[in-house]
This record gives sequence, C-alpha cells and structure tokens, in this order.
Amino acid sequence: MVSIALHTVLAAGREDDYEEVHGSIPREVAEALRAHGVRDWRIWRDGRDVFHLVDVATDADYERMRRALRDLPANRRWQATVGPMFEVADGYDGDDPRIALLWSLGGQLGADGGVTSDVWG
Repeated sequence: MVSIALHTVLAAGREDDYEEVHGSIPREVAEALRAHGVRDWRIWRDGRDVFHLVDVATDADYERMRRALRDLPANRRWQATVGPMFEVADGYDGDDPRIALLWSLGGQLGADGGVTSDVWG
C-alpha cells in the first residue's frame, strides 16, 4: 500500500465552512473514490493548513483515480462546493499538492525491524 500525503491551504475565514461540509462528503463521490482504488482518505486541519493522507495500492492507482474523478459530474459538483474554500482550488489538471516523503520508521528499520541504515555511523 502507498500513502499519498497532500497539503492544501484554506482561504482566510473558510475554516468552519470546510469542516462543516466534511461531516460527510457526497456518497457518490465517496463511492467513486473507493471504486477507483482509494482504500482510505483522512484529513487533518491546523488553522488554514489542511493535510490529507490518501491510501492506495500504488501511485498509479492514485493517478487513475484523479483522472477518473476529473470529469465525474458528482465530483465536479463537490469541487464547486469545496474549491472556493481553498486559496488554490484543485483543477485536476495534472498538478497536485503532494508532499514529498522524507523519512519513515518502517523504511529505516525494514519489515523485520532490523536497522537498514545507521545515520550515526
């Protein structure tokens, strides 16, 4: 499984609006996410900064999901709702707000828990 981290920034004063609409997203959008390979999508907010963690089987699944949802009528309606809440709305134009992975405990220790690299020599 691959976790895709995203960072977006809300427009000033839209924090409460964003939280309100995320009590439950439209069912058709949620079902489309699942149908296109999203295993889970979690969202955290710190002030105007919004952090997303999207779990998919592969990076290719994430890309396929974005292509599939770009023109999905239910998602277009959803984006018309949430898009104005961001400083920069997601245009599904190939540019996405991924955050680069710098380090992971599992990556360092490996599947068996053994250290795979030693920073301190």
